[in-house]
Amino acid sequence: MRTLFLAAMALLPSLAQADVIWPDLPTTCFVSGRPATSADVDTGCAAFLINVKGKAAGTPIKVDVPQYALHVDEATGKETPVIIIQAEENGEIKAVGYKELGTDQLGAALLREVRLLGTKKPS
Repeated sequence: MRTLFLAAMALLPSLAQADVIWPDLPTTCFVSGRPATSADVDTGCAAFLINVKGKAAGTPIKVDVPQYALHVDEATGKETPVIIIQAEENGEIKAVGYKELGTDQLGAALLREVRLLGTKKPS
């Protein structure tokens, strides 16, 4: 019985994702192929800015932007549906900026904290 319960628990994130109504990806207001600027952050088209001594210091990561993803809370395992709007690195740090679905909330996470789902609407 315990094995059945654990197997059912493993399916919960997938079942929750099935209930998500994914919008079309944005055609504007994201940062791709370049580091974010202060203007990008001010307009909500980027979630963070990597600055060193007042200059942009982020390097784009080879990740499709925009794209669908799930932000995974490492403490709880809760998955929040998001759209990636930027992906940058500096040194060993690889980070993504995202917009939470159904809200105007922007967030940032380490790349390892998101599950990338690609550019086609998840089903």
